[in-house]
Amino acid sequence: MSIVLDGTNGVTGPAGNTTTLAVHTRQVFLTGTAATYTTPANCKQQVIRMWGAGGGGAGTGTTGPNLGGTGSDTLFNAIAATGGAGGGNGVGGAGGTAALGSRSMARPGNVGGTCLNVSTATTVNERGGTGGGAGGLGGNDTNAGSSAAANSGGGGGGGGIGAVVFASFGNYYQAGGGGQGEYCEIIINTPAATYTYTVGAGGTAGSAGTSGYAGGAGGSGYIIVDEYY
Repeated sequence: MSIVLDGTNGVTGPAGNTTTLAVHTRQVFLTGTAATYTTPANCKQQVIRMWGAGGGGAGTGTTGPNLGGTGSDTLFNAIAATGGAGGGNGVGGAGGTAALGSRSMARPGNVGGTCLNVSTATTVNERGGTGGGAGGLGGNDTNAGSSAAANSGGGGGGGGIGAVVFASFGNYYQAGGGGQGEYCEIIINTPAATYTYTVGAGGTAGSAGTSGYAGGAGGSGYIIVDEYY
């Protein structure tokens, strides 16, 4: 779509002059694996914004470790916004990060949260680590961790610990939150006709060990393409 301005629209200039102002278009991709993006006709520049997927939160239990899965990379033209790492045994997963390469800018994802101890003389009640970024909350006491929202790139929350005997706490696997996916931007000044893209899938939730609770899944990524004419 374009807007045409001429003398009748209040533009002063020699008679017969016509100025066309192009209005940019946008496409948003929330799913897709090795899918094809087609460049619109007459597009002269593309600005691509994308977020890698978040890692899953770890689970708790007397058996383990119950690690969260790593979030998948989001890809456009083989350039990646990397996924966040899954939560570990009491340790938050690392945020997605990579070398700048041909990207115009990149921002690493936030690290997932660690566990929060709340103890009495005989028992421990512990909230799992919160997922990095716009991540899921860690499970409170006897609850599983919350999953991050779809297309948020946030990490999943770690599972909770409830009423564990304090003397045996050292034998209990704890739950860190998943790391946030990386954000990056790409500028293409001479677009090709087509590109291949993949929207990263969120990392899987860490399973529940014996007498424990599962983590939450990481949030998937997204791609936004602004097209200029």
